[in-house]
Amino acid sequence: MDYAMAALEYLALLFVLFLGVGLGAVVVLFFVDRRQKSDAIRRNYPVIGRFRHLFTELGEFFRQYFFAMDREEMPFNRAQRNWVSRATVGKSNTIAFGSTRNLNVPGTPIFINAVFPPLDNQYASTEPMQIGPHCRHPYDAPSIYNISGMSYGALSKPAVQALSRGAAKAGIWLNTGEGGMSPHHLEGGCDIVYQIGTAKFGVRDADGNLSDEKLREVAARPEVKMFEIKLSQGAKPGKGGILPAAKVSKEIAAIRGIPEGQAGISPNRHSEVDDFAGLLDLIGHIREVTGKPVGFKTCMGSSDPWVALFELIKERGPEYAPDFITVDGGEGGTGAAPMPLMDLVGMPLREALVRMTDLRDQYNLHDRIRIIASGKLINPGDVAWAICAGADFVTSARGFMFSLGCIQALKCNKNTCPTGITTHDKGLQKGLVVQEKDNRVAAFAQSIIYEVETIAHSVGVAEPRLMRRRHVRIVRDDGSSARMNTMSPSFPRADAP
Repeated sequence: MDYAMAALEYLALLFVLFLGVGLGAVVVLFFVDRRQKSDAIRRNYPVIGRFRHLFTELGEFFRQYFFAMDREEMPFNRAQRNWVSRATVGKSNTIAFGSTRNLNVPGTPIFINAVFPPLDNQYASTEPMQIGPHCRHPYDAPSIYNISGMSYGALSKPAVQALSRGAAKAGIWLNTGEGGMSPHHLEGGCDIVYQIGTAKFGVRDADGNLSDEKLREVAARPEVKMFEIKLSQGAKPGKGGILPAAKVSKEIAAIRGIPEGQAGISPNRHSEVDDFAGLLDLIGHIREVTGKPVGFKTCMGSSDPWVALFELIKERGPEYAPDFITVDGGEGGTGAAPMPLMDLVGMPLREALVRMTDLRDQYNLHDRIRIIASGKLINPGDVAWAICAGADFVTSARGFMFSLGCIQALKCNKNTCPTGITTHDKGLQKGLVVQEKDNRVAAFAQSIIYEVETIAHSVGVAEPRLMRRRHVRIVRDDGSSARMNTMSPSFPRADAP
């Protein structure tokens, strides 16, 4: 009994102590909040006003997990993320009791199933497609779905390692992003597309100019299949990227060719490219030096200026054309960017892709220039739509981030990514196990390709690239739908049988 009484007295003493500390903290915070001048809410409502900031932070969490419906969330809803999650572990993506998708939303694609689709023995696997027929080393690209540009530095080491290994297992390409090529990109032995950003990271000389010597060194790697000149991206069209100085470690500095501890700043455009003639000259120069296909990536603001590019190609000849064009949507992407650029600048992919493919086909360059679609295409229906619209290939960054375990915490630009994907915090990186995630990357890519092939068979063709705009209907503003080829008439070659 004495022991029990002593224990109760001890607990009571602890309670009083904690109560006193708590009250003391409240008093201190009261005076701090009253005296500060930056926050009117805290100044008028000391201590209690602090809960507003707490609830604002927690609101993002509660909306994601408790309040938002499966198809309400932005930029990717729960239904999309769950599809990727199941695909990465090989789980069935069948559903029961009907679709939860609202098919009356304008812009929704509805594929037109064939009355008599091909039999099982009439299917065909997607064949490799050649890119760069005028190069010394053309690339026979094996997959319709590939990994878009994400730089080492923006992504963590284990994230890049897992993407490289997974890409090799799935037989798809991996774009380096504008941060240069790290050993981690090469680790898996996958096909590499080397992206040349406006700062020329990895292929620049001491003055920041393009170095032919370094270009040859990069091209000598058998894994490097193509070079992509980045003009702009959907996340921040018209603005170059910035890698904070804190992220520029000795390793990253060596890869990019910049001083350690100094911010990696990319200009808003290539200084030597003032017009389309300069762009074709740069493409031709890199192609001659490397011997490999060269194209460019852009986020379109309007299709009007691009007419001049195709007129110039017509004047010079098809051998001077870019080997591919990557069309990025203005919906934003993995890159951190100012909100006005992310939200309001650049044409959405669903409009831009159609316009670029129409221009290509109008100038009879369908078999010369390959079109790559990039921008929020992470589910089979999105990929199938892009191919119907005229894309030859589709790439995704965020889809593969989800396959690595991304939970859309929206912390990519804060070095606090809880899944270890976009952080250089070693403690957080431990959560990303490369030997596990590479299998998920491969499974995701294979699932996308398989289900796009399933859609192709449903509409009555043997493989995805035989799909055309006439195979999909688009929901209009009044809720009715119309064939895509009547809403966005394509030139004969793009919608030919």
